[in-house]
Amino acid sequence: MTAVLEQRTELPTHGRGGRRRRAGNGMNHLFLLPAVVFVAVTVIYPLVYNVVQAFQDVGLREIVDGGAEWVGFANFADQFGRPEFWRALYLSLAYTVGTVTLTYVGGLALALLFVREFRGRNVMRALLLLAWILPTVVGANVWRWLLDGSYGLLNAALRGLGLIDQDVFWLGRPGPALVSVIVGTAWSFAPFAMILLVAGLQSVPSMLYEAARIDGANAWQQFRWVTLPALRPVSITVMLLIFIFAFKTFDTVYLMTGGGPGGATLTLPLYAYQEAFEFRRYDTAAVATTVMLLVPLILSIFYFRSLRREEAA
Repeated sequence: MTAVLEQRTELPTHGRGGRRRRAGNGMNHLFLLPAVVFVAVTVIYPLVYNVVQAFQDVGLREIVDGGAEWVGFANFADQFGRPEFWRALYLSLAYTVGTVTLTYVGGLALALLFVREFRGRNVMRALLLLAWILPTVVGANVWRWLLDGSYGLLNAALRGLGLIDQDVFWLGRPGPALVSVIVGTAWSFAPFAMILLVAGLQSVPSMLYEAARIDGANAWQQFRWVTLPALRPVSITVMLLIFIFAFKTFDTVYLMTGGGPGGATLTLPLYAYQEAFEFRRYDTAAVATTVMLLVPLILSIFYFRSLRREEAA
């Protein structure tokens, strides 16, 4: 009889505890509400609104008064029939691939340097991080000053070395202009890649290098057969992130060249800007920005699928 009474008295206590826990979980979710609302208003709504505009006939009047007409895939057909669109997409891919390649090579070289112990390592690493921390407008203007054809530091240095005898307008010629914006963007992204790759290098077991040395591997063979395979997951992540960052980069290219000369650096973000704010074609600009969304999204899907296959193996 006593045991039955004890059980009856314990049941309400557990019920009250469960209700308190549920109430506590509800309060925790309530604290997340401001962040959810902020993301919904600043990210999700503009994203959905942009995609919807790509399927509507939207001009300045429709932006002000509303009532845009639904046209389906007509805007996509219009853009896909324009050579200017495909040229902008090609330039975006060339710019992005060049930036990813140069950023990864530079970041890996810096990571291999700073993973070693030497005097002043932390100070040098902090100085390099300034390239990533600096506002884009500062970094882009620094590169414009360095590459200026009339009074740029690069021309002055090359003249001092006797490599050129007249000024070279790096940002005024199509080929050098594209290479210049790639270098300027990679310079700002390389410290970010360095941080991730240093973490990856520090996680490589030292016993792998010891075993390679015992087998007679030299420094290059250790790098080729130990370091690179061990860094593969981190390297893929770094390259994917840099691809996403570079593919949507607008400010660096706009500040350095404005898309010139002659459209030689008119990447897809600048093309969308031109369509929207110079020609007032908001619907076709939305098509360009939708493509800017889809390309990194498709790469991300393949990336996560490959990760799942590796984990399953």
